[in-house]
Amino acid sequence: MKKFLFSILTILLLQNHVYSAQTNISFVYINGSNNNDEKMKTWYENGVKKLHPTIIKKFEKNRDTKRWFNPDTGIYHINEAPVIFFWGDRSKNDLDFVKRQLDISKALSPTLAYHVRNMLTQYLHDAIWVQKTHNMNPIIDNLNDIVKEEYKKGNEVILYGYSAGTFVTHNYLLNKLPYLNLKDLFGIVNVSENIRDFIESNPQDNTCISALADARIGVVSSNGHLLLDNSEDFKTKYIKLNASTERVCAPKGAVKGVINFASPLVLFYSDMADPNYEYTYYNKLMLKYMIENGLFFLTINFREDPLGFPSSRNLSIEELEQISGIKFENPKGFVYDNSSVWSKRSCLFAHTSYWSAKNTFANAIVKTLVKGIRFNYNNNYQIEILEKTRE
Repeated sequence: MKKFLFSILTILLLQNHVYSAQTNISFVYINGSNNNDEKMKTWYENGVKKLHPTIIKKFEKNRDTKRWFNPDTGIYHINEAPVIFFWGDRSKNDLDFVKRQLDISKALSPTLAYHVRNMLTQYLHDAIWVQKTHNMNPIIDNLNDIVKEEYKKGNEVILYGYSAGTFVTHNYLLNKLPYLNLKDLFGIVNVSENIRDFIESNPQDNTCISALADARIGVVSSNGHLLLDNSEDFKTKYIKLNASTERVCAPKGAVKGVINFASPLVLFYSDMADPNYEYTYYNKLMLKYMIENGLFFLTINFREDPLGFPSSRNLSIEELEQISGIKFENPKGFVYDNSSVWSKRSCLFAHTSYWSAKNTFANAIVKTLVKGIRFNYNNNYQIEILEKTRE
């Protein structure tokens, strides 16, 4: 079993790298809701700064991962400084408006009703606010700037999404990963034969949803439909699409994986289960890209966390192919959920205890990565892939 684990970790973590070279990884931490004043920002930043060294230590000491994360001999080196991406203060003006309206009700409502309303405002406002496209897009654009900056420094990144920060990681992957093959995409959308012939004769690189908008070729509406520009200058815009791809998409290989925790993602994005929702199609293409390019997507929740929702039941690569109707070529990545971590905290405090229970949580991160690998890949298959990789 240990030999098997070494093999699959080598495939997942070392693909496309020279064995003697050490690659740096930056952990990018993304805040959740109710972090929109200076006090809560400080609380979040201090929590990350305490948690980050503990996670590094667990990766370097765990018997299954230390071979690759040893600071002296490992293939990967986790950067000592955490990268904190903070978006919570952007909702402050809107939240202040809601609070002013809430104050009006204080004199009209029973005390208990007012306090419940106030609590719901504090915890839910940002989660609802960040879902709106005009609020989300600038956030993921700024996050992409961070990812590209780290990549230029020679760092790959792992995104850590906390609470409503999981909405940001999901939308980042959906809009910024270059998983769109334009020939395939325009083969299914409603465009003229003339446009289809032009696209086939003028191939462009794979791109992302954000690049379609940046090039003014099309946008995905709030109901999940791709709306295309059918104006006279479509061809002129299309020819320049590669420039938009380079400008606004995530560089291929920059993102190694996502670790979401304290995640209410399923609660707020349950429409992904609707087969008639067009965004479901793009989610499937995104999943294919992640599996084939060795990205992992982990969800880790404390079992006592009332806002920690499992992303799904754990599915093997074969089961994902059956459900999505997509064949994965040479799969390397995986999706895995671990929502059974025991924090030994009250359900009233579990959602904010990932920092105070940092040893438990850091252990869970490393063990969940290992469990995900074991769950998705069997020994004989990975021996075959290992030989191909070494060639």
